[in-house]
Amino acid sequence: MRPELLKLAAAFAEREERFAIVTVVRREPPSSAHVGDVALVTERGEYHGWTGGGCTRSSVLLEAMRAIADGKPRLLSLSPEPEGGRRPGVVFLPMTCESGGTVEIYVEPVLPAARLVLFGSAPAARVLARIAHAMGYRVDVVDPDADQAAFPDATVQRSIAADALPLGAHVLVATMGDRDIEAIETALARSPVYIGVIASSKRFAQLREALLAKGVSREALERIAAPAGLDIGARSPEEIAVSIMAQIVERRAASRGASAPEKETPREAFDPVCGMSVSVAGTRHSADVLGTTYYFCCAGCRTKFLAEPARYIGAGSKAVGS
Repeated sequence: MRPELLKLAAAFAEREERFAIVTVVRREPPSSAHVGDVALVTERGEYHGWTGGGCTRSSVLLEAMRAIADGKPRLLSLSPEPEGGRRPGVVFLPMTCESGGTVEIYVEPVLPAARLVLFGSAPAARVLARIAHAMGYRVDVVDPDADQAAFPDATVQRSIAADALPLGAHVLVATMGDRDIEAIETALARSPVYIGVIASSKRFAQLREALLAKGVSREALERIAAPAGLDIGARSPEEIAVSIMAQIVERRAASRGASAPEKETPREAFDPVCGMSVSVAGTRHSADVLGTTYYFCCAGCRTKFLAEPARYIGAGSKAVGS
């Protein structure tokens, strides 16, 4: 990977942006790409680097955005004569434009580490921080009295504003009666994947009534796990932490199939000339005809369309309305 792409990838990772690394692993002439060519694709459709022009770039952009959305890597094979299902696990894509050649590209999504935010520093929270860190979570502790030495693998903050809480985080409120309501309100404002409260059923019933009185919706309160953790008969701080981590894993797995803004699949259109699927975000070739925007995989298809638009519109090709 070229130095400038390495620096860009590091910047994306530092900002916790979702992106994909796409690498050419095989090619047959006359493809313009070469083995080792690399590009970075962001979830917004930005494309940095080179893995081929024309249809190759368009197909790679779309598949990279799909990989970012579902978090799964894939191996692409683009060829004028795709091999069909002869190689399990390979995504075969037709090279329908005139560039020709065959190219195979590995797409690897790079996603931010899962986030766990702990409000409070109860004994179970201390154990949970260690467990989550071992599982690859990035852990933040919010407590004005927290001792950094008690959380060696976490970032300790004295307070946090609602808009600074990571979107899609997993949250545990372990303040043990001190600032419980404020912590829950802050967490609910950011739609966490998981929010649990270490509190007895009686104590949470009181919190629930207080939150309802402050205008928090019943629907939002129904999402809270209280008492936090799966019912496995946990008693010690260590057992409670394990039960909470298991519940977080359970909720996280369930959320993967749910729609969320950060997991939306890319908007697609069909190139009316060659029929290829095209990502609307990041496309370089489009045209507006009679109030409708048409998108194309390459400049060649756009040129053909503009020369005879009635031919392709009349064929019933799909397009995205402007």
